[in-house]
Order: sequence, then C-alpha cells, then structure tokens
Amino acid sequence: MSDPKALLKGPAEIPIVLASGSRFRAEMLRAAGVEIEIRTAGVDEGSVRDSLGAEGADTEEVAIALAELKALSVSRKRPEAFVIGADQMLECNGVWFEKPVDRDHAAATLQALSGRTHKLISAAVVAKGGSRIWHSTQSVTMKMRPLTPDYIQAYLDAAGPEVQNSVGAYQLEGLGAQLFHAVEGDYFSVLGLPLLPLLEFIRTHGLLMR
Repeated sequence: MSDPKALLKGPAEIPIVLASGSRFRAEMLRAAGVEIEIRTAGVDEGSVRDSLGAEGADTEEVAIALAELKALSVSRKRPEAFVIGADQMLECNGVWFEKPVDRDHAAATLQALSGRTHKLISAAVVAKGGSRIWHSTQSVTMKMRPLTPDYIQAYLDAAGPEVQNSVGAYQLEGLGAQLFHAVEGDYFSVLGLPLLPLLEFIRTHGLLMR
C-alpha cells in the first residue's frame, strides 16, 4: 500500500537533511509528511553559547547562531541538500538553562522555574551549498505553576529520564502539561521547531504540494 502522505509531495527532488539528533524534531517533520535524512552536526553548543553570551548576544541571537552552525556544518558535506539546523533556548529572569544532565539537575531546573514565567526561543535555519538561505524564530511564553519539592519528585518518577531531553525538564505533549498555568505562543515551537514557517519554506521550493 502506498503512503498517503506521498500524495502531498511536490515535484522537486532536492533532499532534505535534518542536522540534529533530536528524535522529537525528526518525528514532527515526518508526521507532517516531510521526508528527511538525519545527519548530526558536531557543534560544541556549550562553548558557543558561553562565548556569545560573553559578547553580549541576546537569547534569540544565540539560538539562531547555534542553529546556523549546525546547518552549515552538515551543508558543507551535503551541498546539494536543504539542510535544517535548529536550536532552542530557555531564558528565565535573565538566566539561560540547558538540558539537565541527570535527575538532580532536572529537579533543580524545575524548582528554579516553579511559579515563574520563562521564555522558550526556537530557531530554525536552512542552509544550501554551505550558505544560510532562510531562518525563522518563534518565542513562547511559559507560565509554570508553583511546584512543591514532593510534586517535582513525583513528576520525575512518572515522566522518567526522557525529560532530560528537554531543556526545561518537561515535555508539554505529555505529563509536562500539568506543570503549567498557561502557554502563550506556538505549540510546535515548544516541542523544539518553528514547524509552520518551515513547512511554508519547504512548500515554496516545490518539496510539498501547494
């Protein structure tokens, strides 16, 4: 049986490569009918983030820069392809948060965000032939409800180590929804990709039906 999603493909045959090892980004694109290859980019994100922060770059600038570095790193090896690089930054009260390295770090992250409003900035960059040809960013305001230490531990028990793949130690598409009073902005960007603008870019280049 043929894949019904193939009916939505455009006439162009340019390959699309996701320069990311994120399972969530890959699943989003494939669920939307975009055929992709996966090529992880060897970028030292922590060092780049620290360097740009020391230079006074703001959160959005850092997200775009990291997404671009990933896209360009892979594009130089696959110049014929559209290469998608993506990054997500979390800022709360002027502090940047990173993906938790273990459960204790995840608990500390949630305690720091508890009862506060933070912002997620998701950036996507498309490169071709070793040059950036498109980018988009989306900002989402996340209002987390106050969480007790006991609740945080119970949440981490229920959610499991998968939350360590999220910069805020939550996954809005699952139990993480229980952590919030309100979310203002694009849902897909919370998951790590400004998907709708990216799909429009892909359509304009004939890779999806218009």
